[in-house]
Amino acid sequence: LILIGGFVQLLAGFLAFRKYDHLGGAAFLTFSALWSSYGATRIICAGPISGHLLNIGAGNTEGFTAGSVAFLVLNAFLVILASSFNVVLLCVTLAMELLSICFLLFTLENLPLPFEIVVLSIFSILCFYGATASLANCMFGKDLLMMGPPLFTAGSSKKDTQDLPPCVCPKSHCTSGLRTIAELLNTGAVCGVPTDTVYALAASCKHPQAIEKVYRIKDRPQEKPICIFISNLDQLRAAAPPISPLLWEFMENVYPGGIGCIIQKGEWLKKLGVGAGYSRVGTQDSIMIRVPDLTVLVHLIDMTGPLAITSANPSGEVDSTHHDMVISRLGHKLEGVLCDGESDEVVASTVVNCTKIDESGITIVREGCIPAGKVMQIFERVKNR
Repeated sequence: LILIGGFVQLLAGFLAFRKYDHLGGAAFLTFSALWSSYGATRIICAGPISGHLLNIGAGNTEGFTAGSVAFLVLNAFLVILASSFNVVLLCVTLAMELLSICFLLFTLENLPLPFEIVVLSIFSILCFYGATASLANCMFGKDLLMMGPPLFTAGSSKKDTQDLPPCVCPKSHCTSGLRTIAELLNTGAVCGVPTDTVYALAASCKHPQAIEKVYRIKDRPQEKPICIFISNLDQLRAAAPPISPLLWEFMENVYPGGIGCIIQKGEWLKKLGVGAGYSRVGTQDSIMIRVPDLTVLVHLIDMTGPLAITSANPSGEVDSTHHDMVISRLGHKLEGVLCDGESDEVVASTVVNCTKIDESGITIVREGCIPAGKVMQIFERVKNR
């Protein structure tokens, strides 16, 4: 019986550790040690022959008394900790405290037999239920046998509430996350998205009110135009803009990547899918178009159509290079942020004016992640060819 009881406690301890319940595992392993020690000393001391051979008798049990006191103190801490886990574990630790008292009274030769029987019965029932519940719940992966709620939660629910993000924040590597952001954009929301440079604010070109919201979110001056992102150059060819062979060749060499080209604006943008947002992107005469070199963003654009894009930072402040920066700075104003970790770059894209590429070449409007010298080298190579 002693061996069976100790083994059951030991098994319960290992099961608890398998479920990453370190408190429960430590408690049951401690119970196993106490149960085995109590049972062994109870039998040894009760037997006159074995007690005589081992020199255990009245007045010679100081070590056992000290051990029982140590178990009492240790188990008192377990009782306090168990109150924050579940009712069953709390009841087991309380019963173990009574068993420790039995151990202490036994070493002092003052243990009433009825008290011992009652304590052992209660402890056995609780241990049997606890071990059975732990085994069943562990095997089937759900709570088949109730363990009871914790008595104390240490204010964890308040902390969890505070930690909730201010907007929807799905992961970029999940298809469901990409669909969530696409659905938000298609209904006129503004979301933070990763790009191949820094994080950006995105709005569907089909919803001019969403583009207007981007200006309000960033506190962006109205005279600063917003560019558009497309997923591939074939979309631009299908719209048939009046672009010269030189400009086509140049764009084929810089797309996809961190270079945006400013070209002449026209009705062809509506064929591209810009739609109702035509007047809110670019200037009256020109627009910057970029094809990003980021798979997740390209897939998102395929699901939404062209997106109006601007950097995800309050106007005049540094760019956001992690989704946490977007959430903390602008999350309370956005409907969603597509989380993709660190950005590939720490600065935005390089912007090139290509509106007069055939007459006077290109000009660098803003130098970003691609050096101006490299852009000019690409242009000269294309032009000479």
